[in-house]
Amino acid sequence: MNTNQRTVVIESPKFESAVIALVGTAPYVQHKFSQKARLQIKATQAAGSQAKKGTKREPKDFDEVYRQAMHISREGWAGIPAPAFRNAMISACRIVGFKMTIAKLSVFVDADGFDADDGTPLVRIKGEPRMHETYARNDNGSIDLRFRPMWEEWSVDLRIRWDAAQFSAGDIVNLLSRVGMQVGIGEGRPDSKNSAGMGWGLFEVKS
Repeated sequence: MNTNQRTVVIESPKFESAVIALVGTAPYVQHKFSQKARLQIKATQAAGSQAKKGTKREPKDFDEVYRQAMHISREGWAGIPAPAFRNAMISACRIVGFKMTIAKLSVFVDADGFDADDGTPLVRIKGEPRMHETYARNDNGSIDLRFRPMWEEWSVDLRIRWDAAQFSAGDIVNLLSRVGMQVGIGEGRPDSKNSAGMGWGLFEVKS
């Protein structure tokens, strides 16, 4: 008899999925890092030490800034980055004492499409945005105006997959409910890394 023989049993992955309807209870505000801003940074870095010599500040096109801050899919509809929901669910695990490192490997959001500029996975948002104007303080202390798309009424049908060995369907619904009431998504959410938020990006689970 071979006493050194060991049996290792690893269960095959068992994933479940659902489409969960979410309805906003507070405005959702979006700030995409625009393609124009990326190109400007690229041009500045390419110019090196000559970057600031003789350059002129162009007039700001507020409508263009507003449009550039929005995620638009290859098909032309507006969307919310799918990772925003996944990251928010992982963050909400702190509230209930579940390990975030395990949640990272157990919860996934399927995209409805991809951003036409940078390929960001998107969840289609229902509702019409308007331009929201506010001010912000730059790193150098100066005041700047910011123009962002705001959806005052919005909803999404979230397509989500999870490891059934880690979460039940009820766990997922309850975790999403925590996200909607305590974490939020987008600009000004309660779980913002930069501030306590504006109370934006909250929602409720409808189904």
